[in-house]
Amino acid sequence: MTNPSQAATGGANSSAGVIDTSVPSIARVYDYLLGGKHYYDVDRVASEAMIDAVPETTLLAAANRNFIRRAVRFLVGESGIDQILDIGSGLPTAGNVHEIAQEINPNTRVLYVDKDPIVLANGRALLSANENTVVITADLRDPEAIFENPETQRLLDLSRPLAVILGGILMHIEDEENPHGIVAMIRDRLPSGSFLVHSGCADPGEPRARELNQIFHDYNMGSRCFRPTAEQADFLKGLELVEPGLVPCSEWRPSFDFPDPDNPAHRMVIGAIGRKP
Repeated sequence: MTNPSQAATGGANSSAGVIDTSVPSIARVYDYLLGGKHYYDVDRVASEAMIDAVPETTLLAAANRNFIRRAVRFLVGESGIDQILDIGSGLPTAGNVHEIAQEINPNTRVLYVDKDPIVLANGRALLSANENTVVITADLRDPEAIFENPETQRLLDLSRPLAVILGGILMHIEDEENPHGIVAMIRDRLPSGSFLVHSGCADPGEPRARELNQIFHDYNMGSRCFRPTAEQADFLKGLELVEPGLVPCSEWRPSFDFPDPDNPAHRMVIGAIGRKP
């Protein structure tokens, strides 16, 4: 478990400066599933309940992370994108978005956004010497606040093409919170030539998917995590999908190091990149 002095705050119901160890944090649960160390007992319990229901849960977390890394290589290396807005970025881990992007183009600017201040605390320590990368605390539910944040305005040129990454975050937004409206606001703010990266859990009709979705609900991490593929396709409405479209992350331009690519559980996490005409 992480040293509490390293964690600024905790779960989904935490406020700045207050550690709520009674509620799992999505960022810390994801960190646990990826083999990290920044979590509390409540996060471990929630994570292990997920693994009990679907032993491949750690595989799915790794597959999502792997997809995001490949997406960044495509965006910077093939499409010439040099500024990235990563919303719901989670805790720092090996092979961060900025590391991959700046290895290809050292001038790439990356803004990380997460509502959990533990991400801010760890991100600031990691990025103290990197002038092209910043982390801020903000909530996806208020995209205007993200775009109007002084750090966003300072780091990114919002009049030029950029990439917005929504990696596994929309699955934690409830229907009544209007996820499609939130994404539409983000799409509307993007200049022509920009990209939107999306990934999330899908229900391929397996009982295990519904059981895992119930665990997300029971631990206050979302009740609509497993949305149908067609519903998730609407997040990319009006965008030109990059081949091969919205597919299981294991099938999106797979790399040689992709974990257990033939495992059928991969159908439970899908991803795509869309380009704004």
